Amino acid sequence: MRNCEAPYGDGQGKMAAGLFEGQYVWHPAADDRRLASVCVDVRAGRYLSAHEALAETRGDFGLRAHRSLVLASEAADSDLAERWLAEEPAPEAALMWARVAVLRALRAADAKDDRAEALERIALTACDRAARLAPSDPTPWVAKLAMARLHDLRDPAPQGLLTQPPGPWQLFSHILRLDPFNREGHHRFLAFFFTRYGGSVNAAWDVAAFLSQRAPASSPLRLLPLVALVESYNPSQLLVDRTWEQPQWRSTALAIYQNWLPEVPGYRFTPVLDLAYLAHALFMAQREFEARAVFMAMGPYACRMPWTVFGEPEEQLSRARRSCGLPVPRAA
Repeated sequence: MRNCEAPYGDGQGKMAAGLFEGQYVWHPAADDRRLASVCVDVRAGRYLSAHEALAETRGDFGLRAHRSLVLASEAADSDLAERWLAEEPAPEAALMWARVAVLRALRAADAKDDRAEALERIALTACDRAARLAPSDPTPWVAKLAMARLHDLRDPAPQGLLTQPPGPWQLFSHILRLDPFNREGHHRFLAFFFTRYGGSVNAAWDVAAFLSQRAPASSPLRLLPLVALVESYNPSQLLVDRTWEQPQWRSTALAIYQNWLPEVPGYRFTPVLDLAYLAHALFMAQREFEARAVFMAMGPYACRMPWTVFGEPEEQLSRARRSCGLPVPRAA
């Protein structure tokens, strides 16, 4: 992971996304200048700034989810979360501990580590503690939802889905009661149905369509079908790269471009992952004019998905940007 410190900013916490100075910035803090600075402190074993950065998000669940997840990735290989919780058992410390514990549990499960079950029990306890300390915050429940694939929750699906796929519907419903359009909650729930976690392509498409249609036209949740489409990509299928040119997918991408992209300048941080999925879909649909505008909104910020599904991420991103007439990093 590249250096968390940002190369430039506006002095207020969000950096200028439209600039491109010759290199991609891959760190998930993106242009959240405050978060980038806190990452440096967390790596040095200091948590005071992390407390402040999370405390100011209590009324903004999207920002709280983003910051807590990025900080957990920085803290997962140290004892910072444990020390912080022992010294200051406040909601922010409990949330950080829950995030770190879930991340460790998922890593252990994916690695078939003998400690996986024990780490999962610790993570579930940590999520419950964080939820008790902040009853209105959906983030601890979202963290718990990330582990649903480990114990295969099979609640019956509600009416309205063609495939009626069972899954962690009760847990998801609780998150929706706290925050009806919680972005991370929707993505965690959709991931439960991915084939790599034991689901099916049809179930993932069904859930993605069902959830996206519930959301306002200007919501980033309208991107969920594009996420499911990338997840189902099979390079061995004939003409699979032409899929995004089909009217259904082209119109989906264009509607998101028209209705959601104008909302992005008002965000407190640039939603790089969502923008990347939209830029990729427009590029694959041969709508370079619209893709160019999305890349401009991303500025220098980059993420591995969805590009890594199609090859080496930086090469795929540069190929798409180049086709849109935008600069790419200079060769070393």
